[in-house]
Amino acid sequence: MKVMIDLCVVPIGVGVSLSPYIAACEKVLTAAGLKTSLHSYGTDIEGEWDAVFAAVKRCHEVVHEMGAPRITTTIRLGTRTDRDQSMEDKIRSVREKL
Repeated sequence: MKVMIDLCVVPIGVGVSLSPYIAACEKVLTAAGLKTSLHSYGTDIEGEWDAVFAAVKRCHEVVHEMGAPRITTTIRLGTRTDRDQSMEDKIRSVREKL
């Protein structure tokens, strides 16, 4: 099943700058071959359910390996079975109405 998620991974107990941890997660997502779009408070990800959630798990593993004792993650997700839709399709649909 195809899924689109909005992922926000926040390491806790590592100081104020989180960009090294976010960059590490982005590398995990890229290595997994997933379609992504980084934004200011997270990353949109598109792919098959199992591949997406395996990559989310790997992000947690990598961030812990970097020394983060705790991680809080927020995920919003959506699936649909009536048609194939990409992240770009969703954005285009809204922009056409503006």
